[in-house]
Amino acid sequence: MINESALLESKSLRDSVLERTDVLDRVKVLSLLPDGMHVTTAMVAAYFEITVKTLESVVEDHRQELEASGYQVLTGKRLALFKGASGIQSRSKALALFSRRAVLNVAMLLRDSEVARQARVYLLDMEYLARTQPVDNPVHRTAPSLDDHIDRRITHILGKTVVPMFNALIATSGEHRRELIALRDDIQSVEQRLCWHHRRLTSLEGDAPRDQVRAAISAMTWQAFEHHVADLLRRDGCTDVVVRQARSDRGIDITGRTADGRTVAVQCKNRAGRWTVPSADMQKFAGAARAIDRVDVALFVATSNFSSEAQAIADLTGVITVNRDEVEAWSAGAPLKALR
Repeated sequence: MINESALLESKSLRDSVLERTDVLDRVKVLSLLPDGMHVTTAMVAAYFEITVKTLESVVEDHRQELEASGYQVLTGKRLALFKGASGIQSRSKALALFSRRAVLNVAMLLRDSEVARQARVYLLDMEYLARTQPVDNPVHRTAPSLDDHIDRRITHILGKTVVPMFNALIATSGEHRRELIALRDDIQSVEQRLCWHHRRLTSLEGDAPRDQVRAAISAMTWQAFEHHVADLLRRDGCTDVVVRQARSDRGIDITGRTADGRTVAVQCKNRAGRWTVPSADMQKFAGAARAIDRVDVALFVATSNFSSEAQAIADLTGVITVNRDEVEAWSAGAPLKALR
């Protein structure tokens, strides 16, 4: 197997694996701009836990390679159009943007980042498995497997590209806002059906997708679970999603806005076993979300069930509870109705 340091030295090797951008999310959550496709220099530096100056040095040394991977600097009219579509507030006369491919390219160039090193290790592990597994002959592949492959690619495109583009348009549109929201809802409906189709096929093939989702959530730390819920909010069209991860949050872990502008506050509880959300936790969150911050949508998301007292308080205060089964369905691709 190739050593991960080989990626630092070989451009041809880097070019051969640039499409495997899913590696980035295996290592750490990569937050994207509202367009769902780009990140800024500061965001890339934060992802790799390095200084902006260090990243700028890498760009200077490998600018041509990174531009081929999707790195670009917007100025003038292009910058104005991008600011208008994405909602970015900046007085800068130039804005550097990285695509996911460009971020992965940076991971293969950074020497002094543990996050980048982990990405290279994951990348070469995947490449090794791809090269050593038996060749899958498309001629002899069964029809359900081919359909499944197509469905997953379409679902990925809809969720990662088309829906975020609609979110950006909705955020900046006035006259056609209602029509755009309706179109986005139709696209999300198609995405949901494809997710259901994928789950049905994998179930017929002997897989258990819900068990896999449950196991993945169970393995998360409370910090990872909060980021996971934040990603689900973004997938369902929310913007301005912020994970607080502070202990003085008055019970609010995540804030954001729905695509139609409603404010959102979320409390996350990642607990296993027979634990249930007690009434005290619900009272604290309901007080913060309703009496102090006065948000439009208050979500209490838990990997367990809610006690009868906690559920009664939620019903009384208008807090929407999302229990273990609902979290798993949400994670498996079903949109959360409260966000529509």
